Amino acid sequence: MDESELRNLLKNIKDNKIGVEEGIEKLKDLPFKDLGYAMVDNHREIRVGYPEVIYCEGKTVDQVKGIVEFMLTKDNNILGTRASKEMYKAVKEICPYAKYNELGRTITIVKNSKEKTESYIAIVTAGTSDIPVAEEAFETVNIFGNKVEKIFDVGVAGIHRMFNKLDIIRKAKVIIVIAGMEGALASVIGGLVDKPVIAVPTSVGYGASFGGIAALLSMLNSCASGVSVVNINNGFGAGYIASIINKL
Repeated sequence: MDESELRNLLKNIKDNKIGVEEGIEKLKDLPFKDLGYAMVDNHREIRVGYPEVIYCEGKTVDQVKGIVEFMLTKDNNILGTRASKEMYKAVKEICPYAKYNELGRTITIVKNSKEKTESYIAIVTAGTSDIPVAEEAFETVNIFGNKVEKIFDVGVAGIHRMFNKLDIIRKAKVIIVIAGMEGALASVIGGLVDKPVIAVPTSVGYGASFGGIAALLSMLNSCASGVSVVNINNGFGAGYIASIINKL
């Protein structure tokens, strides 16, 4: 339930369009629902503008299915991140229109189609191996109602590829740059645009990349002033922040 739905509910009670008991039934799960193994935050969209997202990794298949089953009783769109195929199959049993992004490992359930923003978010990867993180970012910004432009495999090993797409990148309202290995692409793009850049280090690379720590440190030490950094492989976090910026 978001703020507009809450206002409509209260107005309908005031105007006697629905009874008090029915209104109480609709409100009784606010601000959260205790499932025993999870407390689903029904109040979150009213507070911050976006509903709770399910981080599936570390949960059992039955737990994910149970959380989704309850969330389906509400009117919010549903996003599950770091989801396995087994989790998706279980969710599909209770929601036939659930979709799975195999690369991004996300489950999405669209109950309300949101009007897309006029401005767009550019999602740029250094390499093809970074695309799984980009897909998680894409599913996040997409379900939150943003236009998106994907630009993949334009890293510094062949920087001319990025220049060929620079016009699209510069016209974005916010840019997500995803790179592993030495993570240099975020600094390059940060020095060429007048828009905020959200850098996402990935765990792509050989031994001395230390599972993404090398790219993380490189991005944190960027001399391009407009670059901020999220955690390693955190496509969701980057997408969430980008959506907030894009809608300002």
